Amino acid sequence: MAGAMPPAGDSNGNSLQAAASESYGKEVELLRVLVSRKGTQVDAQWAIHPQLKQDLLPREWQEVTDLMAKVTGIVGARFSQVLLQADSEPPSNA
Repeated sequence: MAGAMPPAGDSNGNSLQAAASESYGKEVELLRVLVSRKGTQVDAQWAIHPQLKQDLLPREWQEVTDLMAKVTGIVGARFSQVLLQADSEPPSNA
């Protein structure tokens, strides 16, 4: 999730931060990666904000698609590794 952070305020931070939080207070989710598990099956998916998708040129959209396929592959593989390690470790008594 992407969000705009207000700029740093003055030394007391009162008026500048109040004004900044009004103008920068909205958060917009531009990109989402979701990894889910059903038993031993791991599934990684991604989604992009519809307006951002519309604003991209076809060449840019293809580049995003290719990069996100790599990202979901990496995240899904890592998630699977962590699950295998967690399943293979005996429970502790700590």
